[in-house]
Amino acid sequence: MIAIKNVACALLFGLAGLAQAGIPIQHWTQASGAGVWLVESPTVPMVDVRIEFDAGGRRDPAAQAGLTGASVGLMSKGIRAKGNDPALDENALGEAWADLGASFGGSDGGDRVSFSLRSLTYPDLLARAAALAARQLAEPAYPEAVWTRERERTVAALREANTRPATIAGRTFNQAVYGNHPYGHDTNEQTLARISVADMQAWHARYLKPCRARVSIVGAVTRAQADALVTQLLARLPAAACEALPPVAEVQPLSAAVEKHIPFDSAQAHVLIGQPGFKRDDPDFFTLTVGNYILGGGGFVSRLTEEVREKRGLSYSVYSYFAPGLHAGAFTIGLQTRPDQAAQAVQVAREVLRRFVADGPTEAELKAAKDNLVGGFALRIDNNRKLLDNVANIAAHGLPLDYLDTWTQQVAKVTVADIRAAFARKLQPDRMVTVVVGGQP
Repeated sequence: MIAIKNVACALLFGLAGLAQAGIPIQHWTQASGAGVWLVESPTVPMVDVRIEFDAGGRRDPAAQAGLTGASVGLMSKGIRAKGNDPALDENALGEAWADLGASFGGSDGGDRVSFSLRSLTYPDLLARAAALAARQLAEPAYPEAVWTRERERTVAALREANTRPATIAGRTFNQAVYGNHPYGHDTNEQTLARISVADMQAWHARYLKPCRARVSIVGAVTRAQADALVTQLLARLPAAACEALPPVAEVQPLSAAVEKHIPFDSAQAHVLIGQPGFKRDDPDFFTLTVGNYILGGGGFVSRLTEEVREKRGLSYSVYSYFAPGLHAGAFTIGLQTRPDQAAQAVQVAREVLRRFVADGPTEAELKAAKDNLVGGFALRIDNNRKLLDNVANIAAHGLPLDYLDTWTQQVAKVTVADIRAAFARKLQPDRMVTVVVGGQP
């Protein structure tokens, strides 16, 4: 236990020093077409790797919503035999990772699929972990019986979730905001029933190729070691050429306000208000980030909290956020309140938003927001995984390699006029979706 604590402390202090000195991100492209982004962090003998592909749920057919998530999830349930390497069922695979003291797993982030490896960097150990990860990435067994079991588990979980007002509110809100765009697709019992093992195998063959890979690495490895590690991780995937993937349509703006009032017997009414927001590569990103901190992203110091909670006691918590992605993710205001107060809470939240879009923040609010954001920047990169998240974000969105080094400067230069203009460009308070689940008529 003492040794683990010492490693954690060394990692924390090492990253703190890295943040103060700047974060040099190295980038290169392998002959296979795989892109690599590396931050060397030699303080602790550990490495974190993120392998990402443009294969997220946004590419799922509407009738098979959930295909990507199911395909990725089942990749941890067994590896098929190949050459001299024996098959491993899900139990044997789990034991193999436990024996290595390492971890590897995948997830569907909507815009992209991610596979994460964490291992100590002792040469023999890392080589074995990379070899096992390469097999799991390239040779999933996709066992039929396991998919039948996992589908039943997922359906049961969805049915249970559908008994909660938050689930109903979120689904209704997404469908109203995104319309026919894949961001609004609903994974349900019917779409899961249309997904077969053959569909998963076809998904894997189409999307998981070295030429589509973006690999982010943070840890105690040199550039040469990182390059060799990436080569090993991707070596078992088919080295086929990457045809261009079809474009995904953009999210369409709302043409009119939409209101959804859904009866539900619950102690709290769930309220969501919002609209399509902006893409991650939008030049207004920093301005909107600072502005939203003032509006509803700053917790107890936000304007929504002051007006909805502090002055009127309508909700314990109220928040707002943008969710920019490869397409225009939603702007959302959310709160819970007593059912008999839902109409008043909606009215107050809308009025706060309307005034903010029209007038922007005060100079005092802007200064407080900048101080908090700049002062808290180190917490965004205070461990390997947080730093890896940021590096992967740079890789996914084509951000400049000095993005983290200039982050505080970008925040510091935002003005009140910038925020007012950006919010007026992006938000239309009179054309928003409002969803209330459980409020009294």
